[in-house]
Amino acid sequence: MKVLAWILFATAATEAVVGVAGAVLAGMSFESATDSFIVTNSAIGLTLACAGVLIAWHRPRNAIGWLLLAAAVTQAGTALGAGLWAVGEVHGWPEVLQRTIITFAVYSWPWSIALCLPLVLLLFPDGRPVSPRWTWLVHLTIVTAPFFVLEMGASPTGLGEGPYGVGYLTIAFHDDLAVLWTVTEIRGALLVLAAFGGLALRYRRGGERERRQLLWLLLAVLLLAAVVLVWGVFQAGPVLMLLAIPLVPIAITIAILRHGLLDIRLIVSRAVLYALLTSAVVAAYALLVTVLGSAGLGGSAFATVLIAVAFNPVRVRLQRGVDRLLYGDRVDPARALSRIGRRLADPAPGLAGLVAAICEVLRLPFAALRSADVERASNGTAPERLHTVPLVYEGDRVGELIVGLRPGEKTVSPADTRVLELLAVPLAVAVHATDLSAQLQRSREHIVVAREDERRRLRRDLHDGLGPTLTGVVYRADAAGNVIADDPVRAKELILTLRSEVTTAIEDIRRLVYGLRPPALDEFGLVSALRQQAERLSLTVSVQAPEDLSELPAAVEVAAYRIVTEALNNVARHARTSSARVSLTLRDLLRVEISDGGDGDDGGGDGDDGGGDGGGGEWRAGVGMRSMRERAEELGGTCQAGPHAGGGRVVALLPLAATS
Repeated sequence: MKVLAWILFATAATEAVVGVAGAVLAGMSFESATDSFIVTNSAIGLTLACAGVLIAWHRPRNAIGWLLLAAAVTQAGTALGAGLWAVGEVHGWPEVLQRTIITFAVYSWPWSIALCLPLVLLLFPDGRPVSPRWTWLVHLTIVTAPFFVLEMGASPTGLGEGPYGVGYLTIAFHDDLAVLWTVTEIRGALLVLAAFGGLALRYRRGGERERRQLLWLLLAVLLLAAVVLVWGVFQAGPVLMLLAIPLVPIAITIAILRHGLLDIRLIVSRAVLYALLTSAVVAAYALLVTVLGSAGLGGSAFATVLIAVAFNPVRVRLQRGVDRLLYGDRVDPARALSRIGRRLADPAPGLAGLVAAICEVLRLPFAALRSADVERASNGTAPERLHTVPLVYEGDRVGELIVGLRPGEKTVSPADTRVLELLAVPLAVAVHATDLSAQLQRSREHIVVAREDERRRLRRDLHDGLGPTLTGVVYRADAAGNVIADDPVRAKELILTLRSEVTTAIEDIRRLVYGLRPPALDEFGLVSALRQQAERLSLTVSVQAPEDLSELPAAVEVAAYRIVTEALNNVARHARTSSARVSLTLRDLLRVEISDGGDGDDGGGDGDDGGGDGGGGEWRAGVGMRSMRERAEELGGTCQAGPHAGGGRVVALLPLAATS
């Protein structure tokens, strides 16, 4: 495929060179060579050939490169034919040869206009139609292209006025087919309009890369239109206008191979702005001069003053409109914030929809939200240059917004910075709310798991402990009833055994009840229950607490009791002391602190099944420590434990509002 590309390139280049050489050998002036399309078609053919071979070499699967090469061969073919015909006319070549050359020349270039150009526009930039439903336009272009070729090639006018200036394959009644040629011209215009409609649809649907590619083509079209306008105003010949056509293949090549070469948005925005301003000024000036002149107000000076006064306000409004089209709503931070706010109000898309909205609103190639070094959501493909905006909520950095700079930009513009800083406030709230929601969900899941574990434990205790005991009680009661008349002694033994089993069952029930909620809390209150627990452990415990703790929520009361009990067990087992201090402080939350008076180097074990330190060194997390922490976290609080200057210490903070 690459060899074929170079063959086509060499063919087009050879045609252009031979055509120019023929014009020189024939002694043609520059004006004559221009009027014969040798200059323009050679320049267009060489440009198309260079663009086509580059695209076909680097993107062989993209049809655009091959279409440009085909257009190059046909355009340069006309230059070749015109140059050779000029030489043949000077040197008197045979009629058959000259007319054959002219036939080749006039039938060559129309293919690029009728076939290659519409297909390039329909398939730009990836070599495929904008959607499968547009494929019929490609087929229509291919089928109807020969009509335009026939219109141009079959005309009896030929290339020149010499005796052999008309080629073969002409139609004598060509002018009688005016209706057919009109339809053909309309066909070409409609195809080009449809192609531009497809390009607009691509821009609307496409991502950052495709939009930048389309902007390169738009820039070339704008420059071409400007050249046509200037040449038209100054009444220049239409042939030289064709020298602006090479701008299109150059732009197409850059768009496909190096679309990020420059900040094309900025270039296009300025080009569109000044093109619109120039057109508006010229039109307004002509209109005012005509109107004021007909009214006898002396026209041109007054029109100049009016245009000068109105120029800057119009420029500002046009600049805003063009920038909004290319850069989104960065020129209007309030509008950008409003659009993002509507996405925030819709919880369905979540953070992913939020970053997609940021890319859409500001026309950015990439945006991502990160928190805790984890990417929460992203949209687009990250470019080389990124910009980070910190997200701060109530003084804490909850995450960061990372945006990709547009290709061609080295730094974030002040306009983008203002919008991003403004967006950072609601984004920080959104990230914080999302984090809280995730924490709440995890907490709910933990509570559900803990509840199911508690139910499983109760079921196991009832089934394996209390159930068999009560079943035995029933059997022994039946046995005692059966022998009470015949064997009173045996009946008495069974009743005594029955009493023992009932006592065991009562103890099991008390143990289960204690596991759900210590009865001492209801009988004595939290402070007295803690002192009673300390006496069982043979510890001297000083309890400092407010006088009235009766209004504590039940869940907080149980959690405080369990945490203190676990901590006192730890002191009794591992600390080198027999004393401890418990401090309960009640404000917006309940602060529970347990500390011992032992050696801080040794008093740190986790008093649960060897899960802690066991006698020395730093406190280590074991089953008991995890139990204390989980009880606090279930209420939305915290629990920390570790050594201090006088021994070991546990501090738990238990919120009250979360349980009310």
